[in-house]
Amino acid sequence: MFFYENNLGMNRVGFPLPRGYGNAVQRNLSKRYSREVYRLLKTHLNTGYDILLLIYPGNDSFSTRCVQFRTLFQKAGIYVE
Repeated sequence: MFFYENNLGMNRVGFPLPRGYGNAVQRNLSKRYSREVYRLLKTHLNTGYDILLLIYPGNDSFSTRCVQFRTLFQKAGIYVE
């Protein structure tokens, strides 16, 4: 995860995938999971950041992705309970 202040009052987010990340169906499913998890967590995040969440192949499930993102946001200090 990379994040940088943008001073816009809103967050911008991106989910880049490595070149060898499966076929198009797997890539789209992974991005769909990521967008949905971000949508659920964005009310708990501080605003004013550009966020890149690098997604690597592995165990793709909604619940796993939710735990991973929450942990990353907490470690970065932008997650507010």
